[in-house]
Formats: sequence, structure tokens, C-alpha cells
Amino acid sequence: MSNELPYHRILLKVSGEALAGDNGSGIDPKVIFFVSQEIKSVVDLGIELAVVIGGGNIFRGFSQSSKGLGIERSSADYMGMLATVINALALQAGLEDIGIISRVQSAITMQQVAEPYIRRRAIRHLEKKRVVIFGAGTGNPYFTTDTAASLRAMEIHADVILKATRIDGVYDMDPLLHKNALKFSKLSYIDVLNKNLRVMDSTSISMCMDNNLPIIVFNLLTAGNLLNVVKGNESIGTIIAKNLNN
Repeated sequence: MSNELPYHRILLKVSGEALAGDNGSGIDPKVIFFVSQEIKSVVDLGIELAVVIGGGNIFRGFSQSSKGLGIERSSADYMGMLATVINALALQAGLEDIGIISRVQSAITMQQVAEPYIRRRAIRHLEKKRVVIFGAGTGNPYFTTDTAASLRAMEIHADVILKATRIDGVYDMDPLLHKNALKFSKLSYIDVLNKNLRVMDSTSISMCMDNNLPIIVFNLLTAGNLLNVVKGNESIGTIIAKNLNN
């Protein structure tokens, strides 16, 4: 791996909604193939990559729909965690179909389909250049997969969190609804919290701030974006870090 690359080990946070593609729900095989190819382009550089994946394309845990079903909060969150494991297995299949060795680790024990999450084992997989996909969030209700991403990133000593979305950065309002939305190129953690920008939940942002772990928010579904972000192209997405001014 070139010494010029800014990151040695990264944590990629992928939303479940991104895997649904234009369908809005479920898993789109075309998106799985595309995301797998994007990950391969980074792994081929020798960079160590772990993934935390959401489950919103299948079940969003505590939401209006689950409340309407009369599902208690903890149960709904556990259902959401199981959805993330389904997505993790789908991504693993996509990666291994193109020759990328991967391991799924679940925070909820299910030995028939995934390894249990063990920090040292995850780091060893990364050192062997295997992609590690973390499923089931933190294994606890009341915590989002964003918080799981921050936690796992710190546990494996990642250099950065790459928050992959369907929008090309952080805006002051929803750009899909407001044509005059302003995109930020750089933000401090405090800016994100004070402006209530909802990039990631406040717990995950606070964890990153306390541990000085940068976050880059970018559009995963544009070909080449992941590779360019990893190479340090600051024109893509929004950088969230300490003491940055726009």
C-alpha cells in the first residue's frame, strides 16, 4: 500500500436503505454488486476495511410502523438488529462472488450464520486483508447502527468513519426537498450537534468527538466516490472533525 494514502484502516457505515436501490425496500442485487465493486477498489489498494450495515430496508426498529404494530421498543430494536445481519450476509455474498474474502461478525450470537463479535478476532481478520462486516448493531436496544459504527471504529482503531449515504454530503436542510439547500464542505463535531444536522445520532457524534475520530459523509452510489474519498479527495462529501471552519 502506498504511504501517500491518508488512511490505513477504515470503517464504512452503509445504510440499509442504500441497499434497496430504487425499490425502496428489500435488497437490490444490482446495488449489492455495485457496492461490492466499490469496496473491492479500496481493498485492492491494501487498505483494511470494516463495514457496519444498517437494516432500514427490511425493518427500522423503533419507528412509526413498529409502534403501529404494538411492538415494544426493545423487541422492535432487536428485529432491526436481525435485519442488519440479513444485509451483512447479502453483502458478504456479493463480495465473495468477486473474490473478496470477508467475515460477518454478529453482536447477537448466531453461530450457524456468523461469527460472534470478538474485537481481537476482527482486528486479526483485518490484518489478513479480509473485509469484516459487523451485524446486529451493538447487540443492545436503544442504540442505533450509527452508534455501533462509532463504537466498532474505535474498538478496531480505525483512522476514519466513512458514512455512506445517497446524498453527496451534509446540507443545512434536506436537498431532496429544498433546491436552495446549502452543502457544507467541513464541519466540526460541535457544529453538527448545535445545528442538529442529523448526520448521525448525537451519541455517535459525541463518541467521535471525545476520541477525535473524523467522519466523512459522501454518496456511495456514485461510481468511484469511495475510492476517491479513501485517496484523500476533499472535494467529495463533507468532513466532520475537530476545529474545522467552513
